[in-house]
Amino acid sequence: KFRPDEFEDVKGQDHIVTTLQNQIKANRIGHAYLFCGTRGTGKTTVAKIFAKAVNCEHPVNGSPCGECEMCKSIAAGTSMNVIEIDAASNNGVDNIREIREEVTYRPTEGKYKVYIIDEVHMLSIGAFNALLKTLEEPPEYVIFILATTEVHKIPITILSRCQHYDFKRISIETITDRMRDLMQTEQVEVEEKALRYIAKAADGSMRDALSLLDQCIAFYLGQKLTYDHVLEVLGAVDTDVFSRLLRKVLERDVAGVLDIVEDLVMQGRELTQLAADFTWYLRNLLLVKTSDNIEDVLDVSTENMMQLKEESGMIETAALFRYIRVFSELSGQLKYATQKRIMLEVALIKLCTPAMETKQDTILERIRAVEEKVEKRIIQVEDKVPAKLLIPLSIQHMFAMFGASVLVPFIFGINPAIVLFMNGVGTLIFIVVTKAKSPAYLGSSFAFLAPAGVVISKMGYPYALGGFVAVGFCGCILSFIIYKCGTKWIDIVLPP
Repeated sequence: KFRPDEFEDVKGQDHIVTTLQNQIKANRIGHAYLFCGTRGTGKTTVAKIFAKAVNCEHPVNGSPCGECEMCKSIAAGTSMNVIEIDAASNNGVDNIREIREEVTYRPTEGKYKVYIIDEVHMLSIGAFNALLKTLEEPPEYVIFILATTEVHKIPITILSRCQHYDFKRISIETITDRMRDLMQTEQVEVEEKALRYIAKAADGSMRDALSLLDQCIAFYLGQKLTYDHVLEVLGAVDTDVFSRLLRKVLERDVAGVLDIVEDLVMQGRELTQLAADFTWYLRNLLLVKTSDNIEDVLDVSTENMMQLKEESGMIETAALFRYIRVFSELSGQLKYATQKRIMLEVALIKLCTPAMETKQDTILERIRAVEEKVEKRIIQVEDKVPAKLLIPLSIQHMFAMFGASVLVPFIFGINPAIVLFMNGVGTLIFIVVTKAKSPAYLGSSFAFLAPAGVVISKMGYPYALGGFVAVGFCGCILSFIIYKCGTKWIDIVLPP
């Protein structure tokens, strides 16, 4: 329906269109052409337009007029001058022999008899050999147009007899502009962001883009096609999900990562597409991390660019290389996997726990993880003892301080006030210097004030006893609260 009828409508292949138009205008038409390129880039379309143009009675600037009888018959597929052959199903020597017999007869109407052989790389070796002589010296009224996606499979003897044209992948901007024009013609309301995502998913193929667009429109017929609708139809994932997933990986939160995977599976997202898209997300992050002024290269919105710049400061380049390696390997494995979810979860757990691998980039990340723990001076130790058997750290500190500040001075005849003062100052200095964040030390720093009240009251300040004892009692209560609320994890502060 949307196949172009003239050269001006062909998008993204200007270098080829211009060359063919100039040949037609100068009447310097070759006898054999080879069109090669990836799927959906316009090879067959350009071949059909070229066949019409060389037979057109009134060509306009090298393009077919579309009004003469020859143009109409070729467009309708009723012309005997244009023969399309599918080499995938007609790949034998006998099929080529039929062509050799047919080329001896001149066209019944028009100037040229055009043979369009699609997927020509599927021909057998015998068929290629049978085609050689005809291809080298065909009659002056015969033109061969060979189209293929795998040019490396064509014998060099065939390549040397053809004019070679490489069809490039079509850019995202070109595909988006073409779809926007078609949607205006069809009077369908579509979000710009939705068109750009479809163009990106098409991977340079105009045909794939139009097929995906038609699929999305059919699913939401009569409604405005939004970005979320496209994601739902294609089973794709928004970049915000990739951002959350990456942050969970950087936090080494395995449970959080698996929760995100669970949500995506329940939403029916395609895991193979998820792995490919996340790899592209990591690639964009690597470009932002390693290059300046990368905005023109990356096809992302301003919001996504700001998000990428923020996340690029949260991860090392070596870690990005490892993430991309793991997910590139995963993308190849998922194509043939029966348990895709398990393989995806294992790959994500590998990212969260570098200790699972022994490769060089993994070892560097394991060293980096240890360095982060040393810098924070905090080690999280999981509590494997029943809560009832635990003695709060602050209670231990209180008894130790009481013994050091009151009982020991009493035994050795030292002034307890001096010892107590030094003990309290030492505790506070320890908390400040080591930047201890454990509330247990805060409780013990209050708890040592209880014996302080006893000593100071003996020195002639009886009213200080009640205040200091009250503050010390509050410290003990705080210690018990910490004890009850923190039975799973206990912070042990390492000395500097």
